[in-house]
Amino acid sequence: MAFHRAVPNSVGHLGSLLEAFLPWLGLVVVLLLVLALLRRSATALMALLLPVVAWTHLFGRLLLPGPEPGPHDLVVVQHNVSDENTDPAGTVRALADADPDLIALEELVPPTLTVYAQTLAPNYPYHAVRGTVGLWSKHPLTGARLVDIKPQGITETWSRGLRTVVHTPHGNIVAYVAHLPSVRVRASGLASSHRDESAGLLGEAIAAEKLKTVLLLGDLNGTVDDRGLAPLTSRMNTAERGFAFSFPAGFPMARIDQVMAHSATVRQIRTLSPTGSDHLPVTARITLG
Repeated sequence: MAFHRAVPNSVGHLGSLLEAFLPWLGLVVVLLLVLALLRRSATALMALLLPVVAWTHLFGRLLLPGPEPGPHDLVVVQHNVSDENTDPAGTVRALADADPDLIALEELVPPTLTVYAQTLAPNYPYHAVRGTVGLWSKHPLTGARLVDIKPQGITETWSRGLRTVVHTPHGNIVAYVAHLPSVRVRASGLASSHRDESAGLLGEAIAAEKLKTVLLLGDLNGTVDDRGLAPLTSRMNTAERGFAFSFPAGFPMARIDQVMAHSATVRQIRTLSPTGSDHLPVTARITLG
């Protein structure tokens, strides 16, 4: 069991709060190592050996270079474009620079939705939108439908889940686009109950899929280390390479914009140039088969 699992989640979701910023603990270890070297303390250096090994085990592989692109790779982009984005056309240009096969967007609201649809149409002729989430594709889409991931405690209109089949040159895959509820850090801890409930509903939908290969793209308002996303991370692969901290855009501290896959491999994930959103877009390379 990873050391961070020893922190309980029963009071204030403290375990999830720690896991949201887990990679940054490496900086604490580096600082302590410098202090130990300055003091020439062999005891302190030995004591730091365990956290160094633990951090390297958890995150060291993310620093390695990714493999070369293969013939069965898809490139995808995931971006919460923000419902306050004042430059949707510029946002599209930033996303299209990565030349992805699929573009997943969240916080789509009128009238900017029309701008996204019109600007993306020439290169992405297939698209599906349900509620405030959408998927644009170079490949045909069929069977698009709403996925109900709305927690019981939310009473207002709320549609943030989409499922569709993508007909790629390498076979048919199911793609989900989702925007889970936001979390809040309060004096009492991390308020994530709605997010966790929504993740559970999404996990159940993915578990019921008949098609073998499933992709999930979305603003999940949690990192892949956060146990609140366990209904998803226990069923799907996450990125093998890259940290890609995506939020907040001004000073990214965590990657809450995720690309996951079942029966496929997320080779590498990275951020793209800033847009008019408070999130950075991320792009990932996925190997099918």
